[in-house]
Amino acid sequence: MAVDYTELLKDRAVVAALKAAWQESQPGVSGGHEEGGFVLRNTNGESEVLRWLTGVQNSIRVPLHPGCKIGASDILASFHTHPNTGSDYLQEPSETDKRAVRHDPDLKEVFYVGEFIISDRLIYLIQPDGYVIEVGRRDAIVEGV
Repeated sequence: MAVDYTELLKDRAVVAALKAAWQESQPGVSGGHEEGGFVLRNTNGESEVLRWLTGVQNSIRVPLHPGCKIGASDILASFHTHPNTGSDYLQEPSETDKRAVRHDPDLKEVFYVGEFIISDRLIYLIQPDGYVIEVGRRDAIVEGV
């Protein structure tokens, strides 16, 4: 079943996970590290979040996810932070980020909406074809959670 990314951003648990990842990545001019995870749909049809191991300054390792699944759960979306706000770092998705999503054969199921990039000002979505959209202001999306 296809999912709309806007529906995921109405789920308080998903938004809370995005907010937590941003805060835990220690954002600032330098010294931050990437945080990320998967948004899953479990066998009961409920959304849940599985966080990845902590990344480094400007990269993170994505766990294996054969068939767009973790166990029996479907991967609806992935996300990671861009916490370093200094001029040496990109806030928007990098070409490497876009290629990673576009060329990943295990992220091509109809229910996968793409990868959210959480930055200082904005949240972006890299769609499965690598096209990037601006979802909205980070503070407005996570406010109140």
